[in-house]
Amino acid sequence: MATQFTPVASFFGGVLIGLSAVLLMLFAGRIAGISGIAARLLPPYGDDQFAGRLAFVVGLVLAPAVYGFLAGGLPTPTLAAGPFVLIVAGLLVGFGAVWGRGCTSGHGVCGLARLSPRSLVATTVFMATAIVTVFLVRHVL
Repeated sequence: MATQFTPVASFFGGVLIGLSAVLLMLFAGRIAGISGIAARLLPPYGDDQFAGRLAFVVGLVLAPAVYGFLAGGLPTPTLAAGPFVLIVAGLLVGFGAVWGRGCTSGHGVCGLARLSPRSLVATTVFMATAIVTVFLVRHVL
């Protein structure tokens, strides 16, 4: 199964991710790590940043709907995995984000931009794990 690569949409998506990370750092002094932002929406985190975190996550959820409205529809996703595999994969990604003390957005986008050695190691581990997993799933299993 191949995924269609769209360089223009990918470029502008990357620009928007980078811009949002810069704006969050500029105006809130915060790293745009999605796992950290989402985790701090749950108790016991009750501080003056809650509304901003909620707005950030709501924006992530609403952005595809806005795009779909403006573009006249959303692309139809093709999933080769069943619900069990998706649940296990989601749990593993969540575990990895907690264990790595951050996710790909926090380490890969923001951390590498700050030249963080910890983020370089974390992003290398994320990418190596992804490469090995894809190889095993597509060519071994």
